[in-house]
Order: sequence, then C-alpha cells, then structure tokens
Amino acid sequence: MPDHTGPANRPSAAVLLERQFALADEAATMAFGERFAHAIDGVRSEAGATGHHAFNGLQVQLHGDLGAGKTTLVRATLRALGHTGRVRSPTYTLVEPYAVERPDGELELYHFDLYRFTDPAEWADAGFREYFDSGAICLVEWPERAGSLLGVPDLVFSLDVDGDGRMLIARAYSEPGKACLERC
Repeated sequence: MPDHTGPANRPSAAVLLERQFALADEAATMAFGERFAHAIDGVRSEAGATGHHAFNGLQVQLHGDLGAGKTTLVRATLRALGHTGRVRSPTYTLVEPYAVERPDGELELYHFDLYRFTDPAEWADAGFREYFDSGAICLVEWPERAGSLLGVPDLVFSLDVDGDGRMLIARAYSEPGKACLERC
C-alpha cells in the first residue's frame, strides 16, 4: 500500500495522533465524513465555550491516488455540516468555496484540488494564502503539488485502495487536529 505521506511529503512536525480506519465501501467513507463533520462541530463548540482560544480553522490535506475517495470524503463532510447544494470537484476551478450555517455561527470551507499544478509557485501565484489565514476549514487534495508552501497541516488523511475498500490513515499535527481525530 503506497504511503502518500512518506518522507518526501510528510510535514516536518511531530505526529500528535495517528489512527487507521478501514473503509469497506463508499458508505463507510461517507460515514467517516459524517463523523469528521461532527468532530469539527465539537472542536469549534469547545473552543467557543472555553473562551481560552478561538477556533482558527483547520488545514486538512488529503492524499491518495485518483479514485481513492478524497472527493467522496469531502462531499460527505460538507453534507454532514449542512451543505445542501451541489458539491463539485475543484479539479478545474482549483478551489470551491462553501459557507454553512452552524449553531455557533457560519462556517466557511474551501475545497482545493491542486492536481493541475506543476510547480509550487503556482499555489503562491494563485493567492490562496488568504484562505488559509481566514479561520476556515481548508480541505486540500493533492497538497504535495504546493510543496512546502502550505506549511504544517492540522490533519493529513491518506486514502489507499485496499481490496474493494479503502484504508484511511489519519495523522494529527496540531492540538485542534488531534481533538478532531479523537472524536472520529
């Protein structure tokens, strides 16, 4: 099974938590996306309730070959967060923005697909940094195409085909990422 977050693609930070999830089929991937959405809500609520720190968003990097289930996972997460419209793959647009109403206020999400990038400088030239500094959830497919410009993510989800299903290896690199992963 390929490790898409091998040494060349692994963030240069300590892994705070690693978990593996066997996803037998598309329904299992959708169920994980729903659990992840609930985890996001829980972490946001906790941050707001404690008053110690505000929720500053999450950067989630999704690794996997074509057809590994990255977009399916994003679609399930968006649906579980309350998005009712169409969820398009941003293969051609590079980024698709979403705003969902949550009990504690609007949540902005950005779904990136960097597959078409041939040089990390394209990410910088596209002006995407502002999205990552906005307190939003940034879900990034093909993050390795941006090189090290994305910085250290909160979470890395690596999806690999495993027979008829998928194996998801999830790694947390921040406390908010770890809190989300603990709830999945």
